[in-house]
Amino acid sequence: MFTGIIEEVGVIKSIRMGAQSAVITIEAEKVLEDIHLGDSIAMNGVCLTVTSFDSHSYSVDIMHESLKRTNLGSLKSGSRVNLERAMAADGRFGGHIVAGHVDGTGKITAMEKDDNAVWIYIQAEPSVLKYIVEKGSITIDGISLTVAKVDEKSFAVSVIPHTGTHTTLLEKKPGDTVNLENDMIGKYVEKLLNYQEKENKPSSRITMEFLRENGF
Repeated sequence: MFTGIIEEVGVIKSIRMGAQSAVITIEAEKVLEDIHLGDSIAMNGVCLTVTSFDSHSYSVDIMHESLKRTNLGSLKSGSRVNLERAMAADGRFGGHIVAGHVDGTGKITAMEKDDNAVWIYIQAEPSVLKYIVEKGSITIDGISLTVAKVDEKSFAVSVIPHTGTHTTLLEKKPGDTVNLENDMIGKYVEKLLNYQEKENKPSSRITMEFLRENGF
């Protein structure tokens, strides 16, 4: 479990590609302070397991599903990435509940300066957009952000200077791909409502229309 509050920006040290997988080694500092084998660290919003580490870096395995569904396949040596360790039990929820399970990717269509903030417009698939609501939460490359605008094809967030300084988001440019994770509450509510509709489907031939036609 994560909160979308980035702890540090790491640098890709090496990438070893397999047929449909990869092993990535990341140079970092803060996330190495209490690292253990098997720990979960989110990289650009993707929850990954530590498989080895030393005093300056750690490695993770990337499976085919993660390469297919995220932007991790576009990384190269020297790429900067957002890092966050799994939330400690006594930590604070500075962002929102983030699972590190990316729903899909979006494409940055525009970036506009607005005084001390920067507007970022992102185009996304309908399967992702349907869960995005104005003033709701969205995770972009692991960063917890508030949705400021949304329409049928895209949404927008406004990035404050602190977020821009401590993440890689403002290093992006129009045309770049970002990882998106929706607020999980919406997905669970939809699932439960669909089950409820199926369970409450009338098995009797008596309907409201039948009752009205017969004077009830």
